[in-house]
Amino acid sequence: MEITGIYVFSGFMVGMLVGMTGVGGGSLMTPLLVLLLGVQPAVAVGTDLLYAGLTKLTGTGLLSLRGTVEWRVVLRLAAGSVPAAIATVVLLAWIGVDPLHTGHLISATLGVALVASALAILFRRQIQSAVAPVFDRLGEGRIAALTVLTGVILGVLVAATSVGAGALGALALAILYPRMPVLRLVGSDIAHAVPLTLVAGAGHWWLGTVDVTLLASLLCGSIPGILLGSSIAARLPERALQGALAVTIGLVGVKLIAG
Repeated sequence: MEITGIYVFSGFMVGMLVGMTGVGGGSLMTPLLVLLLGVQPAVAVGTDLLYAGLTKLTGTGLLSLRGTVEWRVVLRLAAGSVPAAIATVVLLAWIGVDPLHTGHLISATLGVALVASALAILFRRQIQSAVAPVFDRLGEGRIAALTVLTGVILGVLVAATSVGAGALGALALAILYPRMPVLRLVGSDIAHAVPLTLVAGAGHWWLGTVDVTLLASLLCGSIPGILLGSSIAARLPERALQGALAVTIGLVGVKLIAG
């Protein structure tokens, strides 16, 4: 297995951006692989899912030790997302993941997910302020049911496009649990992404849409990239970074939709 330099560099750059902003892993890596590096959309999605799951696994362990993961919420999300991801992979197998025939469909779906993620990043505070008071008045049982339903939506979206577990998941949790401290909200979102992306990634492995050499190359770059990005994040304006990231993601999404 040969580690390819351009993929290592891509993993490093995306890892650094994730370390600086906390979002954008799948939103940047998959379109980067498709648009700039010429990877087939189905292979890009499958490989990125395992890449995301493995990179976030270590982070989840650290967050858990710090007590910033609300496991009750993680289990609710996973109760919906994991079965939904499995069902989506089975549906993809039934359709037949042939890059020549399903590539455009995957690209268009990915584009829609990217635009939605960009809007979630740009207008997160406004959306939360407008909707959260309604959810704050709901009982615990309804919130639990809505959390499972949110997991179902994320499971379908992530299994099909590899996008949505970060920005969209965090926005959903902020709306459903407005009183949850930000650190626990972010920690829970990251922890939930691990089983979701690993299960969906394993499904894509079964479909034959995971490139092992590509995966290893991305991981070699992303780990030092995330460490570097995290170390310099405090010196950079977070809102400006996330705004630039959202605009970039949105433009890429429009490009994918337009074909």
